[in-house]
Amino acid sequence: MTAAPEEKNRYAQAPRRDDWTIDQNWASYTMEEHDRWNRLFARQAKLLPGRACDAFLAAKQKLELSRAGIPDFQELSDRLGALTGWRVVPVAGLIPDDAFFDHLANRRFPAGAFIRPERELDYLSEPDVFHDVFGHVPLLADPVYARFLEAYGKGGARALQRGQLHNLARLYWYTVEFGLIRTPQGLRIFGAGILSSPGETVFSLEDSSPNRIAFDLMRVMRTKYIISDYQQSYFVVDSFEQLLDECYRDFGDLYDALLLEPDIEAHEIVAGDRVITRGDHHYFDSKGAAA
Repeated sequence: MTAAPEEKNRYAQAPRRDDWTIDQNWASYTMEEHDRWNRLFARQAKLLPGRACDAFLAAKQKLELSRAGIPDFQELSDRLGALTGWRVVPVAGLIPDDAFFDHLANRRFPAGAFIRPERELDYLSEPDVFHDVFGHVPLLADPVYARFLEAYGKGGARALQRGQLHNLARLYWYTVEFGLIRTPQGLRIFGAGILSSPGETVFSLEDSSPNRIAFDLMRVMRTKYIISDYQQSYFVVDSFEQLLDECYRDFGDLYDALLLEPDIEAHEIVAGDRVITRGDHHYFDSKGAAA
């Protein structure tokens, strides 16, 4: 008799509050689930020194994230709140856009409480507790980055009202999820989608395939992205201060201008780009992904 397959998300039917949060019920995690976190943590801990930005590595230490099992969100929030006023709130999975923006605007980061099943250890389609807490939460201890994400949340309602959420989502994708930052030691990672992925940690910095392009707000908001594979282009900020300065403003005129401009394909280099690395696209060409 074979064992039943492990449930992908054991919080799927958990009672939700009006803001879509749930009870984490930390004591209910199994030894196997804690062990899965520990193995994921150990794998990334070996890869990230010299690749992740210093702010991430320092914050991971301050928040006491470790190979000691899935964090208790209440305890983690107490440490994070003392630094920047942010908290981590448990959710069952992806939540509606308006609820997501409201949480960010009020310095609450909604994190999936479930951990991926063993069969999806290397890739999963929906963010879990490792992606959300290990990948996203440490940089919320950085005051400038924390202000940027709060401002992003406050801008969400405007994008929804205008029907231009796709433009704002691209900013999140190419910074919060897959951003790179320039440092005196070279390019480093700050995007959570990279920081929580062993393959993309190496690919984003060291492979010859993708483009690496200096950050430009309008350029980023015009650029399509792919969800189910490595990125064809990465955008590089000079600092979190640059990111905050360029995004801490009314986007009304920018949204108007975007309506007049065509989208840019994920692999394209266009006039005006400040190209740091022009990719050869060998990875994507081999899969028939790039034009």
